[in-house]
Amino acid sequence: MEIDLSQFSQVFFEESLEGLDAMESELLNLDVNNPDEEAINTIFRAAHSIKGGSATFGFSQVANYTHLLETLLDEIRDGRRQMTSEHQDMLLLSVDLLRNMFDALMRKIDFDDPLLAQLEKQFTIEIDKGTKGSVSEELDSSSDTLAEQETPGLLRWVIDFQAGIDILRCGNDPYLMFNELRQLGELSVCLAGHSSPEFNDIDPEACYLNWQLELITDQPLERLKEVFEWVEDECTINYSSSPVINDNTEQDDELSNRDPAEAASSQEQQGSEAVQRELESNKVDEAQGPKPKAVSQAKTPETSSIRVSIDKIDLLINMVGELVITQAMLGQIGQQDKIDEESLISLKQGLEQLATHTRDLQESVMQIRMLPISFAFNRFPRLVRDIGQQLGKKVNLVLKGEDTELDKTVMEKIVDPMVHLVRNSLDHGLETPEERLAKGKSEAGTITLNAFHQGGSIIIEIIDDGAGLDTDRILRKAREKGLVGQEEELSTEAIHKLIFKPGFSTADAVSDLSGRGVGMDVVRRNINELNGSIELKSSQDKGSRFTIRLPLTLAILDGQLVRVGKHIYVVPLVSIHESLQVEPSKINRLSDGHELIQLRNEYLPVIKVYQEFCHTSDAKEIKDGLVMVVDSNNEKIGLLVDELLSQQQVVIKSLEDNYNRVPGVSGATILGDGTVALIIDVTGLVSMAGIASMKEDAA
Repeated sequence: MEIDLSQFSQVFFEESLEGLDAMESELLNLDVNNPDEEAINTIFRAAHSIKGGSATFGFSQVANYTHLLETLLDEIRDGRRQMTSEHQDMLLLSVDLLRNMFDALMRKIDFDDPLLAQLEKQFTIEIDKGTKGSVSEELDSSSDTLAEQETPGLLRWVIDFQAGIDILRCGNDPYLMFNELRQLGELSVCLAGHSSPEFNDIDPEACYLNWQLELITDQPLERLKEVFEWVEDECTINYSSSPVINDNTEQDDELSNRDPAEAASSQEQQGSEAVQRELESNKVDEAQGPKPKAVSQAKTPETSSIRVSIDKIDLLINMVGELVITQAMLGQIGQQDKIDEESLISLKQGLEQLATHTRDLQESVMQIRMLPISFAFNRFPRLVRDIGQQLGKKVNLVLKGEDTELDKTVMEKIVDPMVHLVRNSLDHGLETPEERLAKGKSEAGTITLNAFHQGGSIIIEIIDDGAGLDTDRILRKAREKGLVGQEEELSTEAIHKLIFKPGFSTADAVSDLSGRGVGMDVVRRNINELNGSIELKSSQDKGSRFTIRLPLTLAILDGQLVRVGKHIYVVPLVSIHESLQVEPSKINRLSDGHELIQLRNEYLPVIKVYQEFCHTSDAKEIKDGLVMVVDSNNEKIGLLVDELLSQQQVVIKSLEDNYNRVPGVSGATILGDGTVALIIDVTGLVSMAGIASMKEDAA
């Protein structure tokens, strides 16, 4: 019987990617001059687990490569080799390479990257260099013995493999082990007998077979044993070997005539140079650090599963139990032929309990999707390290609020905007060490990522202590690009907002990091699509602070129900400042037909919702209805509606999945009476109405 291991592969991929994250984190924090023993052990265990699991699933390419990592790390942790910065760079690049290999496996496509062969060669040279060095010290007096150690030749291994009866039940497949052996040399497999019982007594999940394997390879016995290390406790395995006579004497003679030191030096130099070129050329990726050449940076596909603590599952089960009890009580009342006053009281109590349990169940279910934002923060130490090295800047990264929880879907979509903001702080914000010292600052700059809850939102801050925004330079560039009139005067806040304009950049030249003017406007648009907002505060020579405000989840929304004619709409509460009736004296009309209202010391443009959605409205003029003041891209806009209804949480249904994208609408929900209400996308509605900031026009 052959067990289908593919059903376990998703768990293996998730655990392996977590292992790579742990490797990367420990490598970034590692002091190569005084490496922490536990950190080395953590890195080794991650590589060892990935190698063993890959071999079990038949992913021989990954298993063979991680074997090299494991060998090098084993020598380092045993004190047989000194950790170097070159090793650190090779291992970090290996983390990126393995992520791409797993991405190819998950997408079931071939992985072909020349960096794999180059790194394999470099690891082999490093490992052989250490081995030869130790051998030469011990056997310096015997050149014949040394030559024998350096050229072991091929061996014919005979492996008697008596599989344990429970090997299949444990999820181990001999076929996959034989496949891994085949990667090490020339393999032949013969059935060596069986111990099957009578037909009626056969267990379909038991293994009754034994094999004899013959392998011709130059690999040591330890490498062969690694193939069976997962089953050695439940199987009987015997090894025996004999030398293989090599008839290729011409080729051997040609190789032997070459100076061994020269050959080894040439091979080592070529391997080192090739990998060094890769290390330099792959320092920074567009999104999150180094990437191998000849392979597009593998975007890790959105995982189809999520790990949930047992406490959350237990709470969910308890909530369902309470719900079942309440349902049973209401069911008994419903079976009564006559509802008296006492039954009516019980019915009301049951409905109140049902509402409470439903709300608790909803909160428990939502908690399952919540993950600590450390899942997003953990990728930034590597990014900051690599870009800092590329730019010649010293940077300290401070992470705060890592335990703050956020919906998994929101987290996945906010990562790219955060990456761009951090890259922007590194490139434009922080000064070089020389510039900072000249300003009386510390040599190393600081970037802080902070997250915390505020009301029904999560706040994410990206803070740097760099040069801040140069308002004169921004205004000059904006005038050069025609974004601002030559004589137009703007406030400091308005100048800062110019960096979010499409096509705007202060960079003098296009580089890998900046200069194309396609960044900050995309950041703001992506955040707006999450029903969030971004604010900027900056002081020259003191630094900048970007503040992102997001809903905790995209599945449920706190909304204000409003009526426009016969139609009900939902406006996100997070976008609403206030609602008011406007006196006619506070209403101004511009020459282009747009209307403004005066609210304290501001002039706000007003959108008549019924006009944009082609409805018939009770209030066609501003003075006859209610104006809801909402936020759009950090500017206040008025929405004219007929009536304010209740506030409530609504479950968001995607229009794109069920219908089509509708301008000015972010989704829909089903109300308690079964009717459908559309959820207004404030930013989209403003764009639809063609309204820009009119504060200067009104002044």
